[in-house]
This record gives sequence, C-alpha cells and structure tokens, in this order.
Amino acid sequence: MKEIVVSKNEAGKRFDKLLNTVLKEAPTSFIYKMLRKKNIILNDKKASGNEKLKEGDNIKIYLSDETFAKFSNESNLKEDFDAYKVDYKDLDIVYEDKNILIANKAAGRLSQKAEAGDVSINEQIIAYLIDKGEIKLESLKTFKPGICNRLDRNTSGMILFGKTLPALQKCADLLKNHNLDKYYLCLAKGKIDKGMLIKGYLKKLEGNIVKISEDENDGNYIETFYEPLDTNGKISLLKVKLISGKTHQIRAHLASIGHPIMGDNKYGNKELNTEAANKYKLKYQLLHAYELHFPEIEEELSDLSDKRLVCDIPNHFKRILKEEKLCLPGNQGA
Repeated sequence: MKEIVVSKNEAGKRFDKLLNTVLKEAPTSFIYKMLRKKNIILNDKKASGNEKLKEGDNIKIYLSDETFAKFSNESNLKEDFDAYKVDYKDLDIVYEDKNILIANKAAGRLSQKAEAGDVSINEQIIAYLIDKGEIKLESLKTFKPGICNRLDRNTSGMILFGKTLPALQKCADLLKNHNLDKYYLCLAKGKIDKGMLIKGYLKKLEGNIVKISEDENDGNYIETFYEPLDTNGKISLLKVKLISGKTHQIRAHLASIGHPIMGDNKYGNKELNTEAANKYKLKYQLLHAYELHFPEIEEELSDLSDKRLVCDIPNHFKRILKEEKLCLPGNQGA
C-alpha cells in the first residue's frame, strides 16, 4: 500500500489528474477500475476521481509493489532525479524565501534545458533545493518547481524560480499582465542622449530570429522604453524597461532604430562586434536583466510586495564600462 498526503502544491487538482501523474504509465481505464473497486481511496472513502483535492487529504493506493513500480515508472523517475545531480557552486542567489528564489544567471547559461544532457540554471536551482532538503524525490512525481521567466542563453541577469505551485501561478499572472517591472542594462551602438518609448510589431521568423515592423498586421505589438545613463559618443549605456515581453524584443527593437547591442551576433553591428571581440574577447551580447520591481502583493508572495531587487553586473561588463569610460549613476549593482 502506498499513502500520499496532498501538499499545497497538489491542492486544487482533480483527484484523477493527480492519479494520472502518480501512475503515469497506467491506462485511464485501470485507474477508474481501481477507484470503483476501492483499491484507491480518498480520506478512507470510495472516490469517483472528479473530487477537487485539498491540502492534507489522504490518498491510499492498494496495489502490489510490483504493480505500483510498473505503473509509476519509478526507474524513469530515478533517471529524472539523477539529471539534477549537477554542480551548483556558481549559483548566484539574489533573493530567496519559502516560495521564491531569484538567481543571477550568467551569460552562456541556459534558462531551461533544450535537449538531454544540457545543464540549465533550472537544474542547478533544483539541485540546490534537493541538497537543502526542500525537495524530496517523492514530490517530483506530482510537482516539479521551475523557472517563471526565461532569458536568452547569452543574456545575463535575474531569473525567477517558483518553489511552490501558488508561487508559480502568481508569478505567471504578474508576467502575463505586465505588473512586474523589468529593467535591463545594455551597451548599444551610437551616441544616445535622450530617452524614448519605441513601439512596433514583432514577428518570429524561421531560424530563431525575429523582425520588427511598423505594420500592425505583421506581428505582435511591442513597447520598449530606454533611457541613456552615459555615453562616450561611440557607444551608450542604456537602462531599458521591457514593457511587453517577446522573444529577442530588446535586441531586435534597438537594432531596428540603429542602436544594436554590443556583442549581439544575431542583430548587431559586425564592425562593432568584431572590435569588441578583438579588444575584450567578448562572446555575448552586453544585455543584463538587472532590476525587478514588484507591485503590492498579498498572500504567497507578500514578502516581495513593493520590493525592488537589483543584481550585480558581470565582471566582463564592468571591465568594458571602465575601459570605455562609462559608469552607472549611483550604486546600481556595479
């Protein structure tokens, strides 16, 4: 017999949906047969499967160990668990509480794995939480915590990670409704001496590239606001607010107005990038997600209510600022 106590991460799910994750190799007909025969019961009573679970509910599954192992695919679960045995020593944690972890992702690191064998910051955070004892092998059967926002592989900065289902749901809501203010730092080509709100339409093309257009029938509407912090006449340090949030938005939008980001080999200026590669060994675009400003929030994320978080900028970014005689006003993570 296997016993499961419903946690807050499973609360709100339909009973049969949870059983489908626990016994993911079992036919649906088998699960309903076990419910009818009371081989699976909820709070010591017969259940139909359409019940909405509450935290603390007790589930008992009366199957042989062999049958349970077969239908739960425990061997695959062990393989999944082994995938999180990764080195997380370079994990740079900006903020952490019982619901949320925010990390400063390095340029070159994936936000999420793209294929088997990849190590992303998502796996690093899970490995860290496993070692802390916050995540158990059994809990991964029904709920996997994960990142809420994604950054391009070669963009550095703050990644939000939801430890709990309510936290993931709340972060998704904040991002969807653009209630979480996200600010970036970048070095862009040209002398820029005044801020501007730029608008346009972004369309994805083949080959993981996007184009910017002024035609309202040619893509999704986007808005990007930037303000200059410093300039040496050749390049400018910008603070960029991502108002909408689309793939490659900042990179493509700035390039479309003649101010591509230094080091951006997809949308950038070849001459500027070649010079930066030769002079600074620069491999990545100088785009860093450095500030988050949360709105007033209640319940699960109340600890982040109206909080402003700033993370450090990468050392290679600092070095280039120094060499180019550019600086951040005040103390903003430099």
